[in-house]
Amino acid sequence: MHTEIEERVLEIDKDKVIKKLEELGATKAGEWFQKRFTYDFSPKREGQWIRLRTNGEETTLTYKNVESNAIDGTKELEIVVSSFEETNEMLEVLGYKHKNYQENKRIRYYLNDVEIDIDTWPMIPTYMEFEADSIEKIKEVEELLEVDKSKLTTLFCDDIATEIYGIDINSVKELKFEEE
Repeated sequence: MHTEIEERVLEIDKDKVIKKLEELGATKAGEWFQKRFTYDFSPKREGQWIRLRTNGEETTLTYKNVESNAIDGTKELEIVVSSFEETNEMLEVLGYKHKNYQENKRIRYYLNDVEIDIDTWPMIPTYMEFEADSIEKIKEVEELLEVDKSKLTTLFCDDIATEIYGIDINSVKELKFEEE
């Protein structure tokens, strides 16, 4: 099982962050519209869930286990699957009914071996996520970007919405962007 090492910065100024990343020579990997289903276990396991996510290019099925809210407190198993729709159908045949559907927009950069995602979700302000193979690499990039340390968190999106903004997005069956 893989240990995720990641941290988030709340309420960023997206344009300012992108400008700073580009000034520092970060490499832009792409922009995606992501959609996901999340599934609880039955019986429910605290801090554990299954996520099926696609960005239109790659679809993954992931088991998440949040052991703690530390920067390295999440374990995950992830595999690439061939079809978002068929994998959802397979899970439902196996008895896993998705508890919700969620959408977000993601812009990804790489800087000094750190994956930097700028995530925009319905209902909550845009935030930035750092992921790397060491805490030290993340801290170095945070320093380069002059991150406001008071806005750092290791909470997941659902917990950010609930604990920071008082929005229980898990009770929202479909978390979608409004049609434009």
